[in-house]
Amino acid sequence: MAKAVLITKVDPTYDDLPEKRYHFPRTYLRQMESAVGDWVIFYEPRRSSGDPSSVGGRQAYFATARLESIVKDLARNDHFYGLTADFLEFDHPVPFKEGSFYFEAALTKEDGSTNKGAFGRAVRNMPDREYDLILQAGFAHVLGRRDRLRVAPEVPEQALVGFGEDDQTPFEIHPRSMVQTISQRPFRDRAFAAAIKSAYDDTCAVTGLKLINGGGRSEVQAAHIQPVANDGPDSVRNGVALSGTIHWMFDRGLISIDDDFSLLTASNSMPGVVARLINPESRLRLPARPDYRPHSQFLRYHREHVFKG
Repeated sequence: MAKAVLITKVDPTYDDLPEKRYHFPRTYLRQMESAVGDWVIFYEPRRSSGDPSSVGGRQAYFATARLESIVKDLARNDHFYGLTADFLEFDHPVPFKEGSFYFEAALTKEDGSTNKGAFGRAVRNMPDREYDLILQAGFAHVLGRRDRLRVAPEVPEQALVGFGEDDQTPFEIHPRSMVQTISQRPFRDRAFAAAIKSAYDDTCAVTGLKLINGGGRSEVQAAHIQPVANDGPDSVRNGVALSGTIHWMFDRGLISIDDDFSLLTASNSMPGVVARLINPESRLRLPARPDYRPHSQFLRYHREHVFKG
């Protein structure tokens, strides 16, 4: 087995939904097969779509998942799906290099410049050590090694990782410990909460309230749209920031969200005093980045399996 980096755009050219699947041509079948049963990292390039002139991508690693299996695409010849599980979003994106240090050694030439041939490959295998370094950077806040950053519409290429501007290699840990760490539910809950709170700027998406306690910590909670117990991923697109009362109501199906992000309430089940907490527009307050907004697949699951409307 070997770990891999998988390239996926904001508006994917292929039928990608990283939380569940990665769509790829036969060109990358060998590299994908070698990663089955191991972990992968998702990378977002500068191009945001299949249009060669498109821009806006973060040029950053943003999540990890376990590659469970590969199946043929029955609708498109010579194409396949890599089926993923245990998806987990980083608490902040990690640029592909920090100063002159490249997280993937294969992306740099002997003269220190970027190897554009290697960089252009949509699937790249990588050693355990490089995988661990990227995860340490992506989960630095959850690991207690940096303060959490608020999400900006565009993330600059420099200074997000915070390891300095010289050629030093980021700190290292035992080669297998990050896989062990990200497999633990308490860590995954902390990472999910950090990513959701950053995406929603510590603000309840239903009431619009932003409450910070005396210790400077946000009181907003991170809610899964499709519950983890029902195979819901730890993805920003499967989450929403909610105050405690609204979170309780959402989990019990008294509130839901339509595909246009309008709020739905269960008939005759909403106390009047609580109904008045909902923002006057009766629409979800959305993250600044469109690709952080709730995905229709998870919203549909909540309406069909949780909502009591």
